[in-house]
Amino acid sequence: MDWMGAVIRFIVSALVLMLVGFLLPGFRALSFFHALFAAVVIAVLGWVVESLMGKAISPYSRGVVGFLVSAVIIWAAQFVVPGMEVSVLGALLAAFVIGIIDLFVPTTLR
Repeated sequence: MDWMGAVIRFIVSALVLMLVGFLLPGFRALSFFHALFAAVVIAVLGWVVESLMGKAISPYSRGVVGFLVSAVIIWAAQFVVPGMEVSVLGALLAAFVIGIIDLFVPTTLR
């Protein structure tokens, strides 16, 4: 595994979460370290969901199911990450914006 690549992806993911928190209603802006922790938590939760349910329901898959799973994972991460507050609408909007950003700047470990 390319550790430097993983670190860069987590940093990019944290920056994306900070941007989302700044732009979207229902998603409280995070400091860099909280956003970095949130990126790790979201990646771990995504891995757990994919391990339990298979790639078809993966948050990294394209489509409505992947989008909804991503929103649920983002919403659930608030219970682990200090200072992270996300409404259901905020999680849906964040999943949408992160999905759009991911098209241009991939932030997931593939």
